[in-house]
Amino acid sequence: MKKHRLVSGLALLTIAIGLGGCAKTSAENTSNNWGTIVKEAKKEGDVKSVGMPNSWANWGGTWNDLKTQYKIFHSDTDMSSAQELQKFKSEGTSKNAPDIGDIGINVAPSAEQEGLLAKYKTKYWNQIPSWAKDKKGYWSAGYTGSIVFITDKKNVKAADAPTSWKQLASGKYKVAVGDVSTEAQAQYSILAAAYANGGSEANLTPGLNYFAKLQKEKRLSTVDTTIQNLQKGEISVAVMWDFNAMNYAHQIDSKRYKITVPTDGTVRSGYAEVVNKHATHPYAAKLARSYILSNKGQINLAQGYARPIRSNVKLPESAQKKLLPENAFKKVYHVKNNNTWNKTTLKLGQLWQNKVLGAK
Repeated sequence: MKKHRLVSGLALLTIAIGLGGCAKTSAENTSNNWGTIVKEAKKEGDVKSVGMPNSWANWGGTWNDLKTQYKIFHSDTDMSSAQELQKFKSEGTSKNAPDIGDIGINVAPSAEQEGLLAKYKTKYWNQIPSWAKDKKGYWSAGYTGSIVFITDKKNVKAADAPTSWKQLASGKYKVAVGDVSTEAQAQYSILAAAYANGGSEANLTPGLNYFAKLQKEKRLSTVDTTIQNLQKGEISVAVMWDFNAMNYAHQIDSKRYKITVPTDGTVRSGYAEVVNKHATHPYAAKLARSYILSNKGQINLAQGYARPIRSNVKLPESAQKKLLPENAFKKVYHVKNNNTWNKTTLKLGQLWQNKVLGAK
């Protein structure tokens, strides 16, 4: 499942992997002139992505647009962020090297440090918040997600659906967060609980203690937070990204679920569409990245329940209805991409095992 395991295998980026295949020009050495990008991208005629399937955040809408407007055909291999970056590295300059990927911004700095990405700011650079991009142009977020609760009203009365971490802690139902050792969604859930209880990236203790209490009460579910498990009724309440919760509910039965934003604190973070330094189709990759940040590209993402990074884009009513209203977010922390959080996520699985699952 796309993006359920954003951070798993991040350490693999530091493993030396042989780079094979024929040599070719780095994407960084290609022109950033828009006319040249369009002309050359049409000649390339293809764009190969990783981790950007049609069903995730409505990427299909953008790939269809590129085919219709520019005659650029698309193919994707679905994988997590860490796997995407490993793919960038393992393929190197070979003819099979992917062109573009969609990665959590918590791993984007590592990708930059590994020298895996090509710089390309696009003309929308100044409209992207500073927390959602690096200064040099190696990456910038295209959309964001925020941590919310989704309640299955078949298992929990609508009146008992939690609207805060405090209410969640006092409930009688089981709570699912997924695999903290591998899933970024679960890791950000811990951070959100920590933030709501006075913690931060540098101090996850309040979040770990919060879930340790649920574990002691036998209220921590071991069921993975997938659409299949939601549909089967195996989840009462889950903690997940808002765009996943909205999308899953819509696919199953929107009336069956209640989605709430914790009023005492949640976190928001983004996903960056990055160009592989050794992209097989570098111009098509640049065109795609630019289109994703265009008005139409941002609307496409909103149609897929993801909040566009450009706040100045006027969304049609059909897209606005796909998003939770901004006023539903009473207390939001925008996750910064500092080394503290990057390093913390790498050891969070072990902390979860020791301090939460081992709690008695």
